Amino acid sequence: MTGGIGSPLLWRWHITMATSIIHRGSIFGIYLSALLLTGWLLALASGPESYGAYTGALSSPLGLLVLFGLTFTLFFNLAYNVRQAFWDMGKGFKIPEANAGSVAIIAFAVVTTLALWAVLFILGVL
Repeated sequence: MTGGIGSPLLWRWHITMATSIIHRGSIFGIYLSALLLTGWLLALASGPESYGAYTGALSSPLGLLVLFGLTFTLFFNLAYNVRQAFWDMGKGFKIPEANAGSVAIIAFAVVTTLALWAVLFILGVL
C-alpha cells in the first residue's frame, strides 16, 4: 500500500489520534448534556408529573448508561483541555510526552468517572 505516487504509506494509528477523535465525540456529548439539562429544567418547570417522568427516564438503565457516558465525556474533555493548554505553551510535543499525555487523559477520565459513580452509588443517589 502506498501513500501517494510510489511513496510508502507513512500513516499509522497512534494514541494521540485516538484522543483527538474521542475529543471530537466528547464535544458532541457536552452538547447532549446541555440538551438533557434543558429538558430537566423544562420538566421541573412543567410540574410533578413531567418531572417524575423525566427523572424516571434518566434513572432507567438506558438513561443511566447515557449519563455514565456523558460523565466520561466531561472528565475527558477537562483533561484534554488541560493538555491543550500545555500544548499552547509549546510543551509536551515530543512523541513520548504526547503519547504519555494521551494515556493520562484516558486514564484520568476512566478513573474519575468510575470514582464519581462509585461515590454516588455509596451515597445512595443511584
